[in-house]
Amino acid sequence: MSQVILDGRAMERDLLTRRALQAARGLDALGVREGDAVALLLRNDFAFLEAQQAAAALGAYAVPINWHGKPEEVLYIVEDARPRVLVGHADLLAPVRDRIPADIIVVTVPTPPEAMRAFSLTEEDAAPPTDALEWNAWLEGFAPWDGPPMRSRATMIYTSGTTGRAKGVRREAATPEQARAYVELLRSVYGLQPGVRALIAGPLYHASPNAYARQALPACEVLAMQTKFDPEAVLAAIERHRISHMVAVPTMFVRMLKLPEAVRRRYDLGSLRWVTHTGAPCAPETKRALMDWWGPVVYETYGGTEVGTATLSTPQDWLEFPGSVGRLTPGARMALYGEDGHPVAPGEIGEIFVRVPAYADFTYHNHPEKRREVERDGLISCGDVGYVKDDHLYLCDRRADMVISAGVNIYPAEIEAVLLQCPTVRDCAVFGIPDDEMGESLAVAIECMPGAAPDAEAIRAFLAERLARYKVPRRIDFHVALPREDSGKIFKRRLRDPFWQGAGRRI
Repeated sequence: MSQVILDGRAMERDLLTRRALQAARGLDALGVREGDAVALLLRNDFAFLEAQQAAAALGAYAVPINWHGKPEEVLYIVEDARPRVLVGHADLLAPVRDRIPADIIVVTVPTPPEAMRAFSLTEEDAAPPTDALEWNAWLEGFAPWDGPPMRSRATMIYTSGTTGRAKGVRREAATPEQARAYVELLRSVYGLQPGVRALIAGPLYHASPNAYARQALPACEVLAMQTKFDPEAVLAAIERHRISHMVAVPTMFVRMLKLPEAVRRRYDLGSLRWVTHTGAPCAPETKRALMDWWGPVVYETYGGTEVGTATLSTPQDWLEFPGSVGRLTPGARMALYGEDGHPVAPGEIGEIFVRVPAYADFTYHNHPEKRREVERDGLISCGDVGYVKDDHLYLCDRRADMVISAGVNIYPAEIEAVLLQCPTVRDCAVFGIPDDEMGESLAVAIECMPGAAPDAEAIRAFLAERLARYKVPRRIDFHVALPREDSGKIFKRRLRDPFWQGAGRRI
């Protein structure tokens, strides 16, 4: 019997599917129609998958919200998306409940016990509002939805893109041809076939874990989720559930690789066959160390919320072209443009523009003018900078993260990749700060390994041995903990913005 697992708690997939169809009929009764939005303010939970499937059954958009956002950021998305219904965990709704527009129906999901423990929540924190529907009792009042199948609209993910506030990527309904091509594309990049045992370690509000879950749910024998990323818990889950397929981000690999050797050897990971990562460049040293540990099972993709999956690097491909993110996926097109707006020659650095035909076209919800800003010659930019060599794409960094110091382009991702090899560094973020002389100078925020206490000069010496002097940050700050999401991804903007407040530029 196929199962969906949240940490150690399981639900049969057939039951989850039935509950999703019951919720679909309930949403229909609340007035949700084709093309409407249903917002999800939910952690990884069975209810997330149920609500997302329910919206899809009606041809509506599920709108996952990054619940790490401040109340103002959450409310901005709610007000911009204008969903008919907002489904949220009780503790996440509490800070915003009184400010949700009156015409939006709120359905409360009890905060699961896994989240209560993982985030040290109290009963008071998770007290449900008295004026909202309760998810479980509400959906049980409906028979399963049996309406005609609707054309897929996927989810409407909000992304910051290259600049400004988050924007909803609203796709057109997929044609039957696009729907088939999409399934085949995701099968080729995730390796998901009937009977696989898959693990999602990242949050479902992100585009890649979300797409992975939607593709895996109908096919998997086991679909396991984590409430909150924990490196050793991932290893334990792989062994316990005999996980064969997994989706992750490079930060997770770094944290697992930095576990003590005795901990790493404690778990049998021999079931792994296909581990896909995306979301950020992976340092060659990290990828090589991971494959030395797990074997040649690590696949890498490049793309974005707007464009989908544009490239794929198989393990064998990467071993031949280390550092690349692979070749274009079937039918995808790509061009790189310089700052003058003209295409760059092979090997030269430029902004990456791509188009993947398996994905229906999109607009930015309520912001069509922003869509025009990211398109060139029919191709779309996700704001990344890189170069092509031997038909393989190599990433440098996000365009918005690039630092221009004394007229020289510096890519923080390169510096971070080197610094993460330092034994005393657990994680780090490099960014530009105002400098009267240079325009910008480099700063780094460092979270040290437990028990380590390096000083700034030791960090500079480590970098100076491996990088040009101009790439060594002038400012080095140490933090007990860096602001981060459950995936481990650092909120770099929260570190950078205070330096630019009042500078009159950049932000």
